[in-house]
Amino acid sequence: MKVSILGAGGVAFGTAAFLARAGHDPMLWSPSGKGTEPFEAGAPLVAQGAIELEFLPRVAKDCAQAVHGAEVLLICLPGFCHKTTMDAVAPHIRDGQTVIISSHISLGALYLSQLLAARGIRATIIAWGTTLITGTRNATCANVVTVRGKMDVATVPERDADRAVELCTRLFGDRFVQRDGLLAIALSNLNPQNHLAIALMNLTRMERGETWGQAENVTPAVGRLIEALDLERLAIAAALGVKVKTVREHFSLSFHVPAAGVSEMNQQMHRNGNGGFGPKTALSRYVLEDVPFGLVATARLGRLVDAPALLHEAGIALFCAAYGRDFSRENDLLPALGMHSLSLEQLKTLAREGAAIH
Repeated sequence: MKVSILGAGGVAFGTAAFLARAGHDPMLWSPSGKGTEPFEAGAPLVAQGAIELEFLPRVAKDCAQAVHGAEVLLICLPGFCHKTTMDAVAPHIRDGQTVIISSHISLGALYLSQLLAARGIRATIIAWGTTLITGTRNATCANVVTVRGKMDVATVPERDADRAVELCTRLFGDRFVQRDGLLAIALSNLNPQNHLAIALMNLTRMERGETWGQAENVTPAVGRLIEALDLERLAIAAALGVKVKTVREHFSLSFHVPAAGVSEMNQQMHRNGNGGFGPKTALSRYVLEDVPFGLVATARLGRLVDAPALLHEAGIALFCAAYGRDFSRENDLLPALGMHSLSLEQLKTLAREGAAIH
């Protein structure tokens, strides 16, 4: 299948390599154009680690070409790029096309649904709870740390879920778990809560630019904080009447370690050699993306269902103080969606049916 990957970071490169290895035809689009310049000049993309492959990916010269040349679109960008990317692609999406958001954050699927409904377009929007791979990149190389064994998925509209799982399985293999709709997926991205604990309790390492093992430094204290944050997320899911995996299930399924406490599993990941490294800068997505687009969205859902996530809210306040900026105002998806004016029932209907085409 022809799949256009909107993005040119480590996850985008690694996912392109996964698709190419499986016999599909990936195309990369870099919003800035810089990330794909080496491939336009004829340099191959080299994947190493959990995926070993060298190939020359196709490159889209602009957003319109990326959309028109694809059966499936895969948004593979940080959360702070999602709104601008959706604004760019929505005018080109055609009836029946499929868009995958990897990974879904801040109810972005509902915003995209509104953009498409305004044009009278019916398309399936697939939301993943996390990314297919973890890894980093340099100019032309994808360093793939792991390929996740299980992936949570839901669709807008919800009635397209069975077909979406079939499509995802055709592209990426039998690893998809259908969850209880988009609101479950909105609470299935565990990076924000996990990164809150990891970044907050290792912030000086990030500021100093140190090289430090991430899993190695999920010590018992960090692990306990992650598990306490997870209890808040699970309470919100219960209030919404949806089921999501626990953080222990997440680490076990994503990193192929026996289920145990969060710190114990991270120490095993470190011993296995796939614990990864923590950020070497305070200007990391762990904060700049996960606080405004992850923690803020979870906290808003908690207040909406009368299950306040006090540790999440405290984390937001602490990072705002430490960075001297108001992260709660940096989320551009929730205001564009009109989150503040939606009742719980309106949100549930929108998540189930998508925006109405008039």
